[in-house]
Amino acid sequence: MSVLHIAPSHSAGGSLRQAIRAAGSHDEVLFFRDDLSCGPIETNDLAPRVAWWTRFYGEDWETEAAPLKAFWERAATTDDRLVVWFGRHSALELAFFLTWADRLGERPYSIIDVTGLRLPSNRPDGSVALSSPMPAVSIMPPYQLASLLGSERQFTAQEAAEARLQWRRLRAENAPFRVVTPAGLASAPIDYFDQLLMERVTSEWRKVARVVGDTMGLDSEPYLQVGDIVLLRRVMALIDEGKLLAEGDPWDMHACRVRLPH
Repeated sequence: MSVLHIAPSHSAGGSLRQAIRAAGSHDEVLFFRDDLSCGPIETNDLAPRVAWWTRFYGEDWETEAAPLKAFWERAATTDDRLVVWFGRHSALELAFFLTWADRLGERPYSIIDVTGLRLPSNRPDGSVALSSPMPAVSIMPPYQLASLLGSERQFTAQEAAEARLQWRRLRAENAPFRVVTPAGLASAPIDYFDQLLMERVTSEWRKVARVVGDTMGLDSEPYLQVGDIVLLRRVMALIDEGKLLAEGDPWDMHACRVRLPH
């Protein structure tokens, strides 16, 4: 039976495809195109998701509706053996996996959960050391992913039922954000990351890209919580509220600068 590997994001899918080809396998990779750690999730209807992301990317994101629909159709109807890759310390990847468990129902599948794995890493002097604990598939290089091929395990019916309950709770809450906590994924308000952003701004002008990058770095240990585009939108909201002053077009975060009001 052929194996269909399921990746939680575009970047994870590209790295996983490289790993599989390097291992001499012709298994196919299907990657998920959405980030369900933010935005509306109350319904499986794609329209609210498209409307949410159109605010960030413009009308170009409207073309993603068809591939997203095709993803779920392929996952539900394929005869291939399914292997799902994800990490529980990434809000994006955990949100994807929980909705996967909900959408697939009782369909059997196996998982490769990279959370906390310490894998061999080559040093410049040629020696080998263990890597830092892995939070997400999307940041793992292909050679590390290749070392995990064949290590999948069957996801049990009880585990699937618990994952479905978690996702349905999050769907009922339908918060703007979902963030990783020691207890799992939790709902968070729209201003959840605002204080972290404000702490990275001073009375001197700083590029928005640096503010956003520093915020992502500050908030990443031991979890990966949010993407740069979403944080950029929050910077723009803080500008609109008068909490930050801007010099330049905020959409161009590498040119625009912000500072605290005097």
